Amino acid sequence: QVQLVESGGGLVQAGGSLRLSCARSGLTFSSYAMGWFRQAPGKEREFVAAISQYGGTTYLADSVKGRFTISRANAYNTVYLQMNSLKPEDTAVYYCAGDPAGISKVRSGPSIWGQGTQVTVSS
Repeated sequence: QVQLVESGGGLVQAGGSLRLSCARSGLTFSSYAMGWFRQAPGKEREFVAAISQYGGTTYLADSVKGRFTISRANAYNTVYLQMNSLKPEDTAVYYCAGDPAGISKVRSGPSIWGQGTQVTVSS
């Protein structure tokens, strides 16, 4: 059974930083493109960032460009989301996701999901 487990969420003041981690079990991690999504209260889930299987290609939503970075360490079966200059509007549950079909598929509809981790940014 494939599992994705997120960690690193929490409460931070505006302007602060957090690093989210997503660890996997049950699959060959390097065969999956990975990504992050978020869902704020009362809003639909939205794409945040994605990275190709070996990290050569990344995509970031316009709302987080220049502030967030996605990276991965296949040797540790982990993908990261470094979040800097956080804003109250970044408050959401952040989900890790992946798909073996590649980065475009991750952006449009990944096949596997984690349970999410809460990020709260206070003003």
